[in-house]
Amino acid sequence: MTEILIPVLIVGVIGLVAGVGLSLAAKFMAVPVDETQEKLSEALPGANCGSCGYSGCDGYAAALAAGEATPDKCSPGGAETAAKLAEILGVEAGKIKPLVAYIACKGNAENSVLKYEYSGFKSCTAASLIHSGPLSCAYGCIGFGDCMRVCQFGAITLIDGRPVINEELCASCGKCVSACPKGLISLIPKDAAVRVGCGNKAKGAAVAKACKVSCLSCMQCEKNCPVGAVKVENNIAVIDYEKCTSCGKCKEVCKRGVIQ
Repeated sequence: MTEILIPVLIVGVIGLVAGVGLSLAAKFMAVPVDETQEKLSEALPGANCGSCGYSGCDGYAAALAAGEATPDKCSPGGAETAAKLAEILGVEAGKIKPLVAYIACKGNAENSVLKYEYSGFKSCTAASLIHSGPLSCAYGCIGFGDCMRVCQFGAITLIDGRPVINEELCASCGKCVSACPKGLISLIPKDAAVRVGCGNKAKGAAVAKACKVSCLSCMQCEKNCPVGAVKVENNIAVIDYEKCTSCGKCKEVCKRGVIQ
């Protein structure tokens, strides 16, 4: 009996000493909890989309607590979240201008021209590696839904082979912007009344042949904008939304309906 009890006793003593040691280590070596950071994390939506410029909501909360960020960077949370964060920090919330993802391409099956039939894996990124994709327009939307698959808010659906954005569901996280191999998606002000529906940076007759609704960089929009809000850059009309008054002059002179 003694031969059994002594080992059991030894193991029990070792366990007791180890338990006490771990308890003391947890107490004296614990990392101090930043209560402000915890409150900030709880106030954030938890989307972890990275639109704020940080690794996720916890990273943004840490930057806020350290005074390295302002409370107006969370696009999914919007003004309501900014107000909560500002209240926790005791600062001004700042004004958040709602953004929305926009796809600068209207080249559907009716308007665009195919140069070959693609039968591989249905991925825009994969298809674009083969002669810039199956469309004659090297800059056009391929329509296989890479943007839709990365949208965690269900704001993008494919309709007739083209992605369509539900602006009410869009949280402007920017993941679709990164997913588009053609660089056609950008974040623009949600209240933008004027939008350019083309991302074709080529020029000449080939542009007109490739797509019926492509920008021909005719410069008429730039020449007729009374406030200088439109510039043609890389053969594409670009809107400066800080200057744009939504007068509609650029739309009136756009013969191909690129500006909407």
